[in-house]
Amino acid sequence: MSVDLPALSGAELTLGYRDTTVVHGASVELRAGHVTALVGPNGSGKSTLLRALARLHKAEAGRIVLDDGTSALDLDARAFSRRVTMLGQSRPHPSGLTVRDVVTFGRHPYRRRFGGLADTDREAIDRALDVTGTAPMQGRAVDELSGGELQRVWLATCLAQQTGVLLLDEPTNHLDLRYQVEILDLVRDLADDHDVAVGIVLHDLNHAAGVADTVVLLHQGRVRATGTPVEVLAGELLTDVYGLTIETFVDPDTGAVRTDPRGRHHHTQRSTQRSTHRSTTRPTTRNP
Repeated sequence: MSVDLPALSGAELTLGYRDTTVVHGASVELRAGHVTALVGPNGSGKSTLLRALARLHKAEAGRIVLDDGTSALDLDARAFSRRVTMLGQSRPHPSGLTVRDVVTFGRHPYRRRFGGLADTDREAIDRALDVTGTAPMQGRAVDELSGGELQRVWLATCLAQQTGVLLLDEPTNHLDLRYQVEILDLVRDLADDHDVAVGIVLHDLNHAAGVADTVVLLHQGRVRATGTPVEVLAGELLTDVYGLTIETFVDPDTGAVRTDPRGRHHHTQRSTQRSTHRSTTRPTTRNP
């Protein structure tokens, strides 16, 4: 991948369903070795934008471009799937298959219709199982797996596809706390250790702050801000977008930003042991 150009970018994308436009002129860039989180209220267009980047939703206007300047629409399905893969919210629940069987599906862009597995296929499958920590369970039936285990298997399937771009639509949804943390750790590892460009839709703002290099905040189908977590997850902007009082704090030791939504029953008295600073940083971009 080029070090200068994004691995995948969408420019001025307008997206809709029938006669209703849901995304208005949105632009986003995904870079190798970086995690870009798309956040915003329900209905803000996050998942629609991600699906458009995966060519699963046709754009009414705008361009989707790969790192060599190629338009995504100029590639056939097989060629595109060798460069971009997506793990969506809706996935089949396979039955009667082992973990390794499911991960093998990730090699479909490289296999002939009736051809067997080549050595390169087996190597890619082994690597995907190893990276996701699913190798010890590769002989188990997927019917026996927990939700978190199955999510890792689907991630392994995406990795077996050996693309430079990975798109994830709410991968922590319906998982308990342990598996949420494990999935987000794995996402960070893919960017840091394997130079994957990751685009991820998240609802939890603290998850986004913890895993992302760049946050894209959407509101009513428009990009309101793009920048680092500290820049974008600013209390005044989040309060405006979500219609709820949200304060943000930056840990002075780690630099990590945390969001604190204030409901009607929020306790106003904080522990004196908590050492935090309110974030006053403005987003790098903000559209009216």
